[in-house]
Amino acid sequence: MKKSDAEITVIGGGLAGCEAAWRAARMGVGVKLYEMKPHRYSPAHRNENLAELVCSNSLRAKSLENASGILKRELELLDSIVIESAHAHRIPAGGALAVDREAFAREITGRVAAHPLIEVIRAEVAELDVSFPAVIATGPLTSDAFSTALRQVTGREKLFFYDAISPIIYTDSIDMNVAFRASRYGKGGDDYINLPMDEEQYYRLVREIKRADEVEPHSFEDTKIFEGCLPVEVMVRRGEDTLAFGPLKPVGLDDPETGKTHHAVLQLRQENSEGTLHNMVGFQTRLKQGEQERVFRMIPGLENARFARYGSMHRNTYIDAPRLLLPTLELKRRSGLFVAGQLVGVEGYVESAAMGIIAGLNAALLASGEGPQVPPRESALGSLIFYITDSGVIEFQPMNINFGIMPGAPRGVRKRDRKRYLAKRALSAMETWVDRIERLKDIIKPGEDDTSIPNDVDSNQEAP
Repeated sequence: MKKSDAEITVIGGGLAGCEAAWRAARMGVGVKLYEMKPHRYSPAHRNENLAELVCSNSLRAKSLENASGILKRELELLDSIVIESAHAHRIPAGGALAVDREAFAREITGRVAAHPLIEVIRAEVAELDVSFPAVIATGPLTSDAFSTALRQVTGREKLFFYDAISPIIYTDSIDMNVAFRASRYGKGGDDYINLPMDEEQYYRLVREIKRADEVEPHSFEDTKIFEGCLPVEVMVRRGEDTLAFGPLKPVGLDDPETGKTHHAVLQLRQENSEGTLHNMVGFQTRLKQGEQERVFRMIPGLENARFARYGSMHRNTYIDAPRLLLPTLELKRRSGLFVAGQLVGVEGYVESAAMGIIAGLNAALLASGEGPQVPPRESALGSLIFYITDSGVIEFQPMNINFGIMPGAPRGVRKRDRKRYLAKRALSAMETWVDRIERLKDIIKPGEDDTSIPNDVDSNQEAP
């Protein structure tokens, strides 16, 4: 492997941290990647692997008719280790890209640890006393100690909101006599298990969700919740029909046996390659565990459901990016310090991974004496960065990639053709930009192999 004499530090071994390290190493730059597991775990993490998925196993839509699909295609052009590993361990999920989360994380852990330019150090970083350039990618569950360091460097007191995750059910505890298999609008065949409800069953469920006990936040917790991931108990307080127009919407899910359209339908998405686990799609919650069993077993087909994981609420950390970040993802007030992942105010696995690529790329370029790069505005990636660094955004909240933040199509483009136009324009712009990045990579890497780089990096090495 060829390398330059440059080196960067990456703090955090989630999706963004792994992408940052991977991109820098591909540029020929050495990386010290710090990950606090297994010495310390966040409230939501459970195993030692890097790139552990917590909230869901879905990377959302694959189609270029969806902005998330465009972003994934752009990441493929950038040799994303996350997208490549996701395709290697995908499981059926209709029009979405879902993965076996255990196999996915093992794949990334093995590849990152084996890279000769990446040194994985298993230790918690509590202060910013690391070598620069550095990428902060500690994720939405950043430890209290490092949150303090982050507040000091950003000059901001509040850095967080709260997020909720959905329960996971053992597949063999689902009553398949009640359920039917189908994907919405027939996309993907019979990938989802669907549990239909009539009007009476639906409103009874809504009433019981309203009555159920929630896990109370501590008095010091400021429970701001991301609008794209609302707990079901919050949704029902906004109206009794909210769930029927949201996660339980029956549109496009007619029963294939009877052709009947139901009042509401809960979808269960396969969670692992063996098909032994299914996720309650869109049913994120902060109800107490006993209440989840009592209330959710009222859903037809889940009367005897066994819970492999209960829904829960956890803290998400993010900075006020429009005030703090340059479009290169470098902090305005601290040269050489980049921020990646959900910390910058993006929501979603693919978006987090994308921010890791850009932060890792620009940290590597800075370490090598080259100028930073920003993806083109027409691309999905460029649009996402433009949104999170737009100083005109006053009340900043985390954002998924969507067509609404991408530059619109010209007036002459017909409405039915707009998504295809935006996809083609975005990918064309990204291909040109990637060619420029590849030329920079050739400049950074010297012509001779550096044999001083060991090929047997220990992924469990302790910090000195």
